[in-house]
Amino acid sequence: MRILALAPLALIALPAQAQEKPDPARLKADVEKLVSFGTRHTLSDPDNPTRGIGAARRWFAAELSKIGDQCNCIEVANIARSFTGDRAPNGVNIVDVLGFQAGTDPKRVVILMGHIDSRVTDVMNATADAPGANDDGSGTALVLEAARILSKQKFKATIVYAALSGEEQGLYGGQLLAETAKERGWTITAVLNNDIVGNTVGTNGQKVADRVRVFSETFGENEEPKALKGLRADGGEDDGPSRALAKAIDQVAGTVPAGLDAFLVRRPDRFGRGGDHTPFLRLGYPAVRFSVGVENYDAQHQDLVPGKGDTVDKMDFPYLAKVTALNVATIRRLASAPAAPDKVTIGGALAADTSVKWTAVPGAAKYRIHWRRADAQDWTSQRDVTGTEASLKGVVVDDSFVGVSAIGADGSESLVTFGRR
Repeated sequence: MRILALAPLALIALPAQAQEKPDPARLKADVEKLVSFGTRHTLSDPDNPTRGIGAARRWFAAELSKIGDQCNCIEVANIARSFTGDRAPNGVNIVDVLGFQAGTDPKRVVILMGHIDSRVTDVMNATADAPGANDDGSGTALVLEAARILSKQKFKATIVYAALSGEEQGLYGGQLLAETAKERGWTITAVLNNDIVGNTVGTNGQKVADRVRVFSETFGENEEPKALKGLRADGGEDDGPSRALAKAIDQVAGTVPAGLDAFLVRRPDRFGRGGDHTPFLRLGYPAVRFSVGVENYDAQHQDLVPGKGDTVDKMDFPYLAKVTALNVATIRRLASAPAAPDKVTIGGALAADTSVKWTAVPGAAKYRIHWRRADAQDWTSQRDVTGTEASLKGVVVDDSFVGVSAIGADGSESLVTFGRR
């Protein structure tokens, strides 16, 4: 596997008035191009120049390279590994196409991803046409469009743009990237998985065009029983890293003009289902899934028969542009900000005040202490300080939750780290 070195770049700000908006027409053109490969099934011919998963991956890499050539800021590389399973009984070479936009902190990473593979009703059918327009041409096109926009800026964190393979065969591409991140020692600030993000009309004809669902869990599967016991005792069930990421996205959504409501769903994914962010959750990384406000199940994993099939005509590209804008705005905030404090400790048992201490964060100009009543979900009060400890007068720890974020010199804010004993 070849992972390119992430060299530091200077950090500069882009004036708000110069920020480009996602283009629905460009998103549509990218989805149509992905559909033109016929099938992008993971087991399809990887060497065919015009049809199948290999041709689609090479096109995505070429598009990322074009963007990188324009800004001299994105390096493209593949990672690959063989996987075998029920849906790949003879083994398959899983290839993820990655674009690295290096930040000044080369090890801190924000990942934006979608899966490039597609399927029809029979998950083993690698030859039939499988357009995969919405699942997940929408997410793959979103990644490219975000790269076109974000490449015009420089950030503290490195941004990784990813088109993953093997999602439909067993989340293999997500597993490959998550394990690569761990092997390489990346500090992951956020993983934004976009999967089925381009339709507004559901199976029953209902139209939902004002919101996007953001799925998150409160803690990772890697948490030890002792840690989970402490989390339960401290009341942190709604404030793990992935849930903090979802809440940050909700805040960002309120700042995007004519944008979407972020509908925070407090479970890892749709009921009984999963996506490529799941392997990241297993390793304890902050990861969420974006998906449409209403799904059209007749346009998912369906053979091309009358009334069914994942085709371009069932999509809403102005809506997809809004989902893209929310992803872009979220990355702007998190990639510009310092890292979140690694640990926040609170005290105040048998006292009328709450004490707060936290680890210093490189590059933080100040810190923001957040607190709320214990019966509230969102932070309601805050105070900015320059040190690494404070006392919240009159805030009773028995009745309150506390967290701390790091603030950069430009005002960009990290995720909130929940305070524990």
